[in-house]
Amino acid sequence: MPFFTFEAFSTCFLLLFFATKAAAARDIRNVKAESSPVSAILIFGDSTADPGNNNYIATPFRSNFSPYGKDFVNQTPTGRFTNGRLANDFIATYVGIKEYVPPYLDPTLSIEELKSGVSFASAGSGFDPLTPTISNVVSLSEQLDHFKEYRAKLEAAIGKDKTKELINNALFLVSAGTNDFVVNYFTIPIRRYNYTIPSYMNFVLQEARQLLQALLGEGARRIGVVGLPPMGCLPVVITLYSDSPILKRDCISNFSSIGQDYNQMLKNELNSMQLQIQSSGARIAYIDIYGPLEAMTSGRKYEFEEVSTGCCGTGMLEASFMCNPKSAVCADATKYVFWDSIHPTEKSYELLFQAFRPVIDALVKN
Repeated sequence: MPFFTFEAFSTCFLLLFFATKAAAARDIRNVKAESSPVSAILIFGDSTADPGNNNYIATPFRSNFSPYGKDFVNQTPTGRFTNGRLANDFIATYVGIKEYVPPYLDPTLSIEELKSGVSFASAGSGFDPLTPTISNVVSLSEQLDHFKEYRAKLEAAIGKDKTKELINNALFLVSAGTNDFVVNYFTIPIRRYNYTIPSYMNFVLQEARQLLQALLGEGARRIGVVGLPPMGCLPVVITLYSDSPILKRDCISNFSSIGQDYNQMLKNELNSMQLQIQSSGARIAYIDIYGPLEAMTSGRKYEFEEVSTGCCGTGMLEASFMCNPKSAVCADATKYVFWDSIHPTEKSYELLFQAFRPVIDALVKN
């Protein structure tokens, strides 16, 4: 009888464990796919929602190289600004659409892939038209143009009536705004010359409203809008604005309070829009990222070991091309809230998805 080592037993156990988990995940997806009324998932925004559109444009703000994608399938750096999946990937799986949302600009996408949904988001973008010009990325207005182009492709392939039905039953998600404040307003003085913080919040909100009204005009009937995170808890903000960024890495409250104020304005605006579109059966809802991410960084609810620096490099400044194949990487990203100095880890995105679920459920219900 051959000697059955502990290592062999461990390997067999792990294979069985992951096979069981995969089968369970498939079962859940199949149940969701059969019961979900969602036809597709369509996403707009910035790096929190970009699965790789920036790979196809002339910008330095990319992440299609290691160590990005370290925990993705086959350790593939897709262009997602994290070590694995984004919250939108978890949402797409949850509503029974697909496991991974592809970038619209990928020229190899089939009509079937387009039909089930894509992301138009571009890392570095924002509601303020000035924000994407700083990084030479795809603006929200251009993302809307890409959506119209997407619609024309579907109409040519499946006809106008089926395309209209697909868009009416799609889940739309919008995640942007952080770059408007962190990259634009607080870093480059152009907007500060003309806007106070309250007036700039109103300006950004007006731009957001225009995008949402345009989406509703294009047939969107289920729209989730993600608010601002606690910006003062982003490692890069702590590094740049803390009095002692090495010794004292607490969240900077005045930056986060701006996010809170903006989020309240956004909620009020979305509530007002919902009242206006109520009779049409359309739904528009606020998705709170602030509360869950603040809970992660404060240690009140989730047990992360590192909450104020990223997993990549020093974790204090590195992001995009500064987080690259030569960067040191932490041993276990699940112990970190942030992957780089700006973006959450896959583990954090999964927890954010779980926090988003009640709103997603309300948006997609029949």
